[in-house]
Amino acid sequence: MNADFWLERWQKSQIGFHQGQVNPHLEAYWSNLGLSSGAGVFVPLCGKSLDMLWLAGMGHSVIGIELSDIAARSFFDENNLIPSISSRYPFEVYQHAEIAIWCGNFFSLSKDDVNLVKAVYDRAALVALPPDMRKDYVLHLKEILPADVQILLVSFDYPQEQMDGPPFSVGKEEVDRLYGNDFEVKLLDSHDALVKNERFRKLGLTRMVENVFHISRINN
Repeated sequence: MNADFWLERWQKSQIGFHQGQVNPHLEAYWSNLGLSSGAGVFVPLCGKSLDMLWLAGMGHSVIGIELSDIAARSFFDENNLIPSISSRYPFEVYQHAEIAIWCGNFFSLSKDDVNLVKAVYDRAALVALPPDMRKDYVLHLKEILPADVQILLVSFDYPQEQMDGPPFSVGKEEVDRLYGNDFEVKLLDSHDALVKNERFRKLGLTRMVENVFHISRINN
């Protein structure tokens, strides 16, 4: 799965992963991170998520990273915002007030790019990646994020053989394994996501659990 896969998804408007409302888990559990107003928040593989508006409304400075300029432009257009557009090699940055979407490859981000980030909101990044890329994704996060960072992660757990991702199945054991000894992983919520999700029932899933995690570095 390479960049062209996601670029084609946006070009063809095959974006079933996009949610037309703010994620309820974000609203319910964001306060668990105890962040101050103004703290920087990083949203990987952000698409045109309305969650960024909610985070900005809570007083945070938001940085999203997204491959597709279609997604970035759509976010601002659909929310009646006019962004400034600038170049920060190798990224093109769309920004309005406290929300910036960096168009480019997540793996090109450096420590300097996210040095003011205090938290990561991951609803659609980890579950969008196949196993090998998930390992690389978490390793890169560990390398570039500040020491005191916290993460709110939403993931799905289902029989992977019953459906091709994305979204992929990423259970608690894998989250524990990926973040390893560097982070403490707390399960905040776990519930049946299949009951209200006809799309996945039609695809043949017999079980789908949605988990919410609070992840923080140990000894910070």
